[in-house]
Amino acid sequence: MELIYASMLLHKVGQQVTEENLKKVINATGAKVDDTKVKAMVAALEGVNIDQVLKEAAMQPVAAAKEDKPKEEKKKEEKKDETQAAAGLGALFG
Repeated sequence: MELIYASMLLHKVGQQVTEENLKKVINATGAKVDDTKVKAMVAALEGVNIDQVLKEAAMQPVAAAKEDKPKEEKKKEEKKDETQAAAGLGALFG
């Protein structure tokens, strides 16, 4: 995760996301640098328009927001079921 943050920081300040720059940022935090992961990150970002990716990500709805509505509906259904169950028990002991 620190590589993603370091890459975004470098991009934000106008620096190229290179192995050397990533290592400097990670070392500055006191974290241990994994050379293999650094190389993989640089390779993964090669040719990627970071500004465009960030813009598109900002436009995507949050997954949790999609899940909230069904949960609310489930709660309403559960309350309805509980009310019906209580009414049914009341009829038994009338």
